[in-house]
Amino acid sequence: MLVPCFLYSLQNRKPSLYGSLTCQGIGLDGIPEVTASEGFIVNEINKKSIHISCPKESASSKFLAPYTTFSRIHTKSITCLDISSGGGLGVSSSTDGTMKIWQASNGELRRVLEGHVFDVNCCRFFPSGLVVLSGGMDAQLKIWSAEDASCVVTFKGHKGGILDTAIVDRGRNVVSGSRDGTARLWDCGRSACLGVLADCGSSINGVAVGAADNSINLGAPEQMPSEREVGTEAKMLLLAREDKKLQCLGLQSRQPVFLFIGSDAFNCCTFLSGFLLLAGTQDGNIYQLDVRSPGAPVQVIHRSGAPVLSLLSFRDGFIASQGDGSCFIVQQDLDYVTELTGADCDPVYKVATWEKQIYTCCRDGLVRRYQLSDL
Repeated sequence: MLVPCFLYSLQNRKPSLYGSLTCQGIGLDGIPEVTASEGFIVNEINKKSIHISCPKESASSKFLAPYTTFSRIHTKSITCLDISSGGGLGVSSSTDGTMKIWQASNGELRRVLEGHVFDVNCCRFFPSGLVVLSGGMDAQLKIWSAEDASCVVTFKGHKGGILDTAIVDRGRNVVSGSRDGTARLWDCGRSACLGVLADCGSSINGVAVGAADNSINLGAPEQMPSEREVGTEAKMLLLAREDKKLQCLGLQSRQPVFLFIGSDAFNCCTFLSGFLLLAGTQDGNIYQLDVRSPGAPVQVIHRSGAPVLSLLSFRDGFIASQGDGSCFIVQQDLDYVTELTGADCDPVYKVATWEKQIYTCCRDGLVRRYQLSDL
């Protein structure tokens, strides 16, 4: 069997270097016997992974196959997923119009969450792992019991579809970002909007909340915060906007921290630390910024022109997924990138982790689970 392979540096835009791998058969230990074409070296191989390098370009990648694949959760593209804090349950939404809770170990269906009109864009577990937060094209934000599938709270106030959410601390408050250009803070206990955090005039595609480093000036609120705001102090809010802007403000103060203009619409964002963050654009750029000096990026990672669809802080690095089916892990202590394979050219919309397991959801309707112990 002949398989094409290519390696590329994360930060340069030189043409990719192509070669091929040839499988000579399966050894007695069940591990494939693989040889590489000129310029490539197979450093290590087992049943689930292969490590390939190109010494001339000082490039190296480890390719990891899924440990298992769940094909019966949804019938169409899976747009979002999350894994509970205990690792036992998964939740996912799909263009088949459903949102489901399933067993994370085997994909067995546990609950169907029904109540949104039109598509559900985003879903995530609260830290307790017993409650789910979702946002849909019906402009509604809903809270569900994972135990009996009941909808316990519905928030109304947005005038456009909700595209992303974030949970503040243990979940007394949550944040939503919408097509209507606003980010809102909600009080879960009283089912009420505590305020509009930002009105951008452009769709908010992604939101993230993170604890701020002590050196960052978040400003002071113009009015005394409501006593219903819990855990908003010393927090930053990051907004990935359709108008090519990445906006950061103090969550409690509502005061601007910075506004960064990128190369294209920002699709997603995440915090790496109290001052480092990542944001991904429609044209394939991943910007790493330092909140203390956001004028110029720390680095810009560009692997392809495919949209960056999700970013997730992971160990001492991050996981990214793109619209061309690529999904990869970058870790500072490793001299290679780990590629999560299987999606081919179908977009990987979302990534979630629990301990040494990584879950992805894809346009092909599959949830893939990877075991980092396989490395």
